[in-house]
Amino acid sequence: MAPRPPRVRPGAQATAAVVGLLAVVALWLTYRVFVTTVPGQRLDELAFFGAAYGQGRLWQVAEPVLDVVSVAFVVGGLGAAMAVALVRRRGVLALQVAVLVGGANLTTQLLKHQLLTRPDLLPGWNGENTLPSGHTTVAASVSVALLLATPRAWRPAVAVLGAAYTGATGVSTLIGQWHRPSDVVAALFVVLAWGALVCAMTPASSLDVAPRRRRLPSGLPRPNAFASPGSSVLAGLLLLGAAVTGGLALAAGVRLAEAATVPIAEDLTAYAAGVLGVLAATAVTFALLLLVRQATARPAEVVPRSPR
Repeated sequence: MAPRPPRVRPGAQATAAVVGLLAVVALWLTYRVFVTTVPGQRLDELAFFGAAYGQGRLWQVAEPVLDVVSVAFVVGGLGAAMAVALVRRRGVLALQVAVLVGGANLTTQLLKHQLLTRPDLLPGWNGENTLPSGHTTVAASVSVALLLATPRAWRPAVAVLGAAYTGATGVSTLIGQWHRPSDVVAALFVVLAWGALVCAMTPASSLDVAPRRRRLPSGLPRPNAFASPGSSVLAGLLLLGAAVTGGLALAAGVRLAEAATVPIAEDLTAYAAGVLGVLAATAVTFALLLLVRQATARPAEVVPRSPR
């Protein structure tokens, strides 16, 4: 009797859609708080000027990281993700990762140059709108494309590497004073929204296939071929790290907003808080997308047909 074709899990896809919606809300809140309010702009500007501390030495590390981002990098990274999907015989998935990268970067450019504006709420002119960060969007979208395209067992490692590279790119834009912290965080939420949307639209043809296992002696329970405890543990660690770094960033931001005394200079404190905020947003983005991808790529349980 031929096995039944794999079926998607509507509950997992609905969860992915909710994650995407929450990412859109988080993006709007980031813009609303840090661009359209005086306290938010002040915190961002303090972090921007705080990046001057130690910039000479740090830039020697940051500049090569930013130089990686280019058209060739996008083409190469996206091409690699699509090639992996095609080798796995996931043609629709190859198209989806292309839509992810293209959609995320187009969204960032439209938001930054067409849809969002930066009011001059601080003394003097403080520049045009720079939210979201284009470099961070490129790094995150290519990393997420690889995360979605790779086989199930590889995804935790790809998530770690992608988070590390994306976080390094985001922090490097702060070091070079190319962007404010909110620009980077907003870019991460753009990619999170697109990544979750792609996962929510996972077709049956893109589901994972159970690896072949050796026969077990009769009576022994067969392990779940789609169990991914490593992904859950890794995502939990990323979320825990995000809670710690995000909590520290929030505490520092609240003290600065209330004009309370801080142990070090205000701009350096804001800069450190901005770096922690970027790292927290990076960890949340990749933790959630790892969990969502594993859940939506897992086929629904198949109930064996009873013999007639």
